[in-house]
Amino acid sequence: LIHNLTIMAKITLVNTSCLLSFFLLLLADLYCCKEILVGGKHTAWKIPSSPSDSLNKWAESLRFHVGDSLVWKYDGEKDSVLQVTKDAYINCNTTNPAASYSNGDTKVKLERSGPFFFISGSKSNCVQGEKLHIVVMSSRGGFFTGGSAPSPAPSPALLEAQAVPPATGSASSLTSRVGVLGFV
Repeated sequence: LIHNLTIMAKITLVNTSCLLSFFLLLLADLYCCKEILVGGKHTAWKIPSSPSDSLNKWAESLRFHVGDSLVWKYDGEKDSVLQVTKDAYINCNTTNPAASYSNGDTKVKLERSGPFFFISGSKSNCVQGEKLHIVVMSSRGGFFTGGSAPSPAPSPALLEAQAVPPATGSASSLTSRVGVLGFV
């Protein structure tokens, strides 16, 4: 009888550990994604008053990760946000954007790593500096990776790199994490 109780206690402990691990991983996955207000304030999507006031200068101090969302607040009757290619970003080309937003409360989920380029829908605003480029890192340090030290800021060379799309049929981060639990 004592042997059976010991076995049941071990099984309960393993099940409890697996369940706790699952919830911690779920919590880590939910924690990983945050909303970032572009420019840090509701009035930031505008022509910068100086180069030091540019959104790119603001973005240099932040780390963007897959799953985060950028949020723009602006007057949708006077401006818009275009997601564009690097070439369109450099030349302020507002034709054929990858995505166009004009509702005044734009939210873009960063679903891949690599560079992202955004410009104002007003070419003259873009030419005067109303644009943003960021580099998205592939993942965050988490609960079970040893809580790694902060990643270094992305180098300008990363902006030249082409983003690599995720492999077809790849599992989501949560699915792949949960799959590991089967081995715990």
